[in-house]
Amino acid sequence: MKAFPGSRRIPIAKAMLLAAGLVAAVFLSVLNWNLAEAESPGQPASVKAENEGSDKEGAKPGFEELKGRWRRPDGGYIIEVRNVDATGKMDVAYFNPRPINVSKAEATREGSATNVFIELRDAGYPGSSYTLTYDPQSNQLKGIYFQAVMQQNFEVVFFRIR
Repeated sequence: MKAFPGSRRIPIAKAMLLAAGLVAAVFLSVLNWNLAEAESPGQPASVKAENEGSDKEGAKPGFEELKGRWRRPDGGYIIEVRNVDATGKMDVAYFNPRPINVSKAEATREGSATNVFIELRDAGYPGSSYTLTYDPQSNQLKGIYFQAVMQQNFEVVFFRIR
């Protein structure tokens, strides 16, 4: 008895479907296990944080509040705080409205106050700087802008825009 030329394809196709189903089942099982572990409804949030080896360990309180975009209403200047590490080193962008080089940005804690220092080094900004304090009640950054060209200080406020 002769086999038809296409008759071998059916078992191969079934085997491929079975293998794909098996891979999908394993993937979904791992995904569900990871989701269940992340949610851990019976475990308090403080215990979860202690058990996780995240980069938040050692992070200074209040620095997370600095992340976001901040606008100075008297001209539309923007500070974008992208990240603040546990040592206070900040990843910041500054716009007026185009990007201006940020040469230094750091956050510090003095008692309950969260302070920010940002230094600008670019054309027209030879060392101009912001010395700001985060006000949690108003959700604002308030402080002094040092305009290096004129050697003058100006009181400024930044409002969170996101």
